[in-house]
Amino acid sequence: QVQMVESGGGLVQAGGSLRLSCTASGPSFSNYNMGWFRQAPGKARDFVAAIVRTGDTTYYADSVKGRFTISRDNAKNTVHLQMNMLKPEDTAVYFCAASSFVQIATARGAYAYWGQGTQVTVSS
Repeated sequence: QVQMVESGGGLVQAGGSLRLSCTASGPSFSNYNMGWFRQAPGKARDFVAAIVRTGDTTYYADSVKGRFTISRDNAKNTVHLQMNMLKPEDTAVYFCAASSFVQIATARGAYAYWGQGTQVTVSS
């Protein structure tokens, strides 16, 4: 079982940047595909980005493509989400999650392990 803790959230003006980090503990971090999801108040938890075990394949939601970049460092058991050109509609709690599925996945049900989330607020 892997446990994750997110960090790096905060308040930023529109057009600014933030870098979220997710540090995992437990065995075999490199055995999991990793994803980022977000949940705005009153809305469902939506897929943002995912990266495969080796880090050589990534996938993004259309709403963040070209602005966000997901990366991982298996030696440090971390996954990052670099967020640039932030918009007010990016405001949400951001969660990292781990999936043991073979293929990269965008559905919440594919991810068995979740962090507690970190708040990102983008002001206009």
